[in-house]
Amino acid sequence: MVKHIVLFKLRDDVSASEKLAAMKQFKLAIEALPSKIPVIRKIEVGLNINPEEKWSIALNSDFNTLDDVKFYSKHPEHLKAGALLAGVKESRACVDYESD
Repeated sequence: MVKHIVLFKLRDDVSASEKLAAMKQFKLAIEALPSKIPVIRKIEVGLNINPEEKWSIALNSDFNTLDDVKFYSKHPEHLKAGALLAGVKESRACVDYESD
Protein backbone atom coordinates (compact mmCIF):
# COMPACT_ATOMS: atom_id res chain seq x y z
CA MET A 1 0.00 0.00 0.00
CA VAL A 2 1.14 3.57 -0.71
CA LYS A 3 0.32 6.42 1.65
CA HIS A 4 -0.06 9.79 -0.07
CA ILE A 5 0.19 12.68 2.40
CA VAL A 6 -0.18 16.29 1.24
CA LEU A 7 -0.04 19.51 3.27
CA PHE A 8 -1.29 22.88 2.03
CA LYS A 9 -0.41 26.32 3.34
CA LEU A 10 -2.82 29.10 2.49
CA ARG A 11 -1.75 32.67 1.81
CA ASP A 12 -1.60 35.09 4.73
CA ASP A 13 -3.17 37.89 2.70
CA VAL A 14 -6.43 35.95 2.29
CA SER A 15 -9.16 36.65 4.84
CA ALA A 16 -9.98 33.99 7.42
CA SER A 17 -13.53 33.63 6.09
CA GLU A 18 -12.32 33.20 2.50
CA LYS A 19 -9.76 30.59 3.62
CA LEU A 20 -12.36 28.67 5.61
CA ALA A 21 -14.82 28.67 2.69
CA ALA A 22 -12.14 27.38 0.28
CA MET A 23 -10.97 24.75 2.80
CA LYS A 24 -14.51 23.42 3.33
CA GLN A 25 -15.21 23.27 -0.42
CA PHE A 26 -11.90 21.47 -1.00
CA LYS A 27 -12.63 18.94 1.76
CA LEU A 28 -16.06 18.13 0.33
CA ALA A 29 -14.72 17.80 -3.21
CA ILE A 30 -11.73 15.60 -2.28
CA GLU A 31 -13.72 13.33 0.03
CA ALA A 32 -16.25 12.76 -2.80
CA LEU A 33 -13.53 11.45 -5.14
CA PRO A 34 -13.59 7.72 -4.22
CA SER A 35 -16.92 7.34 -6.03
CA LYS A 36 -15.35 8.92 -9.14
CA ILE A 37 -11.78 7.55 -9.01
CA PRO A 38 -11.81 3.84 -8.16
CA VAL A 39 -8.06 3.56 -7.41
CA ILE A 40 -8.52 5.49 -4.14
CA ARG A 41 -8.58 3.06 -1.21
CA LYS A 42 -9.13 5.74 1.43
CA ILE A 43 -9.01 9.52 1.52
CA GLU A 44 -9.62 12.17 4.13
CA VAL A 45 -8.96 15.86 4.51
CA GLY A 46 -8.22 17.48 7.85
CA LEU A 47 -8.61 21.21 8.42
CA ASN A 48 -6.06 22.53 10.90
CA ILE A 49 -7.63 23.88 14.11
CA ASN A 50 -4.31 25.11 15.56
CA PRO A 51 -3.67 28.71 14.40
CA GLU A 52 -0.07 28.52 15.64
CA GLU A 53 0.82 26.03 12.88
CA LYS A 54 1.60 27.16 9.33
CA TRP A 55 -0.08 24.30 7.41
CA SER A 56 -3.83 24.77 6.89
CA ILE A 57 -4.91 21.48 5.33
CA ALA A 58 -3.73 17.86 5.55
CA LEU A 59 -4.78 15.30 2.95
CA ASN A 60 -4.22 11.67 3.89
CA SER A 61 -4.93 8.94 1.35
CA ASP A 62 -4.17 5.29 0.59
CA PHE A 63 -3.56 3.63 -2.78
CA ASN A 64 -2.43 0.16 -3.85
CA THR A 65 0.52 1.40 -5.93
CA LEU A 66 2.45 4.53 -6.83
CA ASP A 67 1.00 4.18 -10.34
CA ASP A 68 -2.45 4.53 -8.76
CA VAL A 69 -1.30 7.76 -7.07
CA LYS A 70 -0.10 9.04 -10.44
CA PHE A 71 -3.40 8.09 -12.09
CA TYR A 72 -5.32 9.90 -9.33
CA SER A 73 -3.11 13.00 -9.54
CA LYS A 74 -3.87 13.46 -13.25
CA HIS A 75 -7.56 12.55 -13.09
CA PRO A 76 -9.84 15.42 -14.22
CA GLU A 77 -12.01 15.19 -11.08
CA HIS A 78 -8.93 15.49 -8.85
CA LEU A 79 -7.68 18.46 -10.88
CA LYS A 80 -11.08 20.10 -10.52
CA ALA A 81 -10.99 19.65 -6.73
CA GLY A 82 -7.43 20.99 -6.55
CA ALA A 83 -8.45 24.09 -8.49
CA LEU A 84 -10.67 25.08 -5.55
CA LEU A 85 -7.50 26.12 -3.69
CA ALA A 86 -5.84 27.91 -6.60
CA GLY A 87 -6.75 31.41 -5.42
CA VAL A 88 -5.75 30.90 -1.79
CA LYS A 89 -2.85 28.39 -1.81
CA GLU A 90 0.68 29.53 -1.02
CA SER A 91 2.50 26.20 -0.97
CA ARG A 92 2.16 22.44 -0.96
CA ALA A 93 4.26 19.62 0.48
CA CYS A 94 3.85 15.94 -0.37
CA VAL A 95 5.22 12.58 0.74
CA ASP A 96 4.42 9.20 -0.83
CA TYR A 97 5.63 6.15 1.06
CA GLU A 98 5.05 2.41 1.21
CA SER A 99 3.18 1.07 4.21
CA ASP A 100 2.00 -2.36 5.36
